Amino acid sequence: MKRRLVILGCSGSIGQNAIRVAETLSDFVQVTGLAVKSSWRSALEAAIRLGAKHVGVEDEVAARQCAAEAPTGIQIHGGRQGLRELALLEEADLLLCAVVGMAGFEPVMAAVEQGRTVALATKEVLVGGGALVTAACRRSGARLLPVDSEHSAIFQCLAGGDRNEVRKLILTASGGPFTGRPEVDFDQVGCAEALCHPRWKMGRKITIDSATLMNKGLELIEACWLFEVPIERIEVVIHPESIVHSLVEFVDGSLLAHLGPTDMRLAIQYALTWPHRKPAAVTPLQIGKLGALHFQEPDERRFPCLKLAREAAQTGGSMPAVMSAANEIAVQLFLEDAIPFSAIWAIIEAVMARHATIADPDVGAILAADRWAREEAMRTGKSWKTARRSRRS
Repeated sequence: MKRRLVILGCSGSIGQNAIRVAETLSDFVQVTGLAVKSSWRSALEAAIRLGAKHVGVEDEVAARQCAAEAPTGIQIHGGRQGLRELALLEEADLLLCAVVGMAGFEPVMAAVEQGRTVALATKEVLVGGGALVTAACRRSGARLLPVDSEHSAIFQCLAGGDRNEVRKLILTASGGPFTGRPEVDFDQVGCAEALCHPRWKMGRKITIDSATLMNKGLELIEACWLFEVPIERIEVVIHPESIVHSLVEFVDGSLLAHLGPTDMRLAIQYALTWPHRKPAAVTPLQIGKLGALHFQEPDERRFPCLKLAREAAQTGGSMPAVMSAANEIAVQLFLEDAIPFSAIWAIIEAVMARHATIADPDVGAILAADRWAREEAMRTGKSWKTARRSRRS
């Protein structure tokens, strides 16, 4: 029997790779629904090609345009409610969430509350609402499957030992474009330079997060919830070759590592086929030709986003949601050339410092904290934006 799949965020790098994986596994996976924020033409074309009967478009104007051109037999789901409707489709077994930011929180919550299996690529869902999502999973029996290559690596390594025997988790980071370049002045870094990732081809937001190492900060918090390990027992190590995707250290000192090519299709496929493995359309590593592999500790003075993420996790409550939302806005402002690269973490730190943490937030409080942080980050960014314009005039 085929596994029936819904993909939220099908136009991004994860979503596009998920479609490619589904096409190579057409005897095992049937795509039943696709959702995008606004680029409805690509989603509609993919739905027609894949035989999917449901398309979600978060932007309501774009959703109406899509509905006007959709052929008979394809149902269009508009707005944020449309994402929730796709997450709850009765004709789906598996939801892959790859939307950007907290837009994925409500559909994932809806899915896990109904006991659905969720393949999760949207880090912010667990960063902002990890306590609520995991509690809902425990109540309903829903399962979360990691899609990030690092968390997929840990998930696979943990199959090699009892979780009670785990000493720590080690997340590897490519380091982005700047860890090996101490001469770089972060006040002068431009968008094109920050978007030039040396190893991975990803979306713009996640690529900037990789450049600041906030991507790894988000992954630290996500790993806490996925694997029930406290933040103090999770480390980050810079590994520029991106061959070792993560490691698990056990109490006897043994390390299990997951190695693989820098191709997201492997982690995506494992989530779609778990607990089975299928042949993949990915060139395997030739281990004898790898040469040297390098590892080093991250410099948190140059990349303070890691420290901010740890602080948010240790504070808990609503603080991780605030940190994540402030980061989203700061990255957006940088990509708009409104602030310097170095202002990203300055804005996050300022917003976190002004937040009165809610210790045990419900869904409404998480979403309210997210909205507040976005507004605060935008206001905080205005001073940099004004100063930047003044220097250029």
